[in-house]
Amino acid sequence: MAKPNYQFEKRQRDLAKKKKQEEKRLQKLAAKSAAADPGGIASVDSSEVTPAGDGSAVTPPGSE
Repeated sequence: MAKPNYQFEKRQRDLAKKKKQEEKRLQKLAAKSAAADPGGIASVDSSEVTPAGDGSAVTPPGSE
């Protein structure tokens, strides 16, 4: 009979916990931005903006 791999199981639990916490954080952030911006213009989430490698300024999508 194979031995249980407790380290793998713990790592999987930790990853699931972090994923759930991140989802809750994003939901709270979305709710907070929706309450602060009732005009319907969505604010840009920091996870949506990717830094440019050439040092140029990054513009949020839809601002052009």
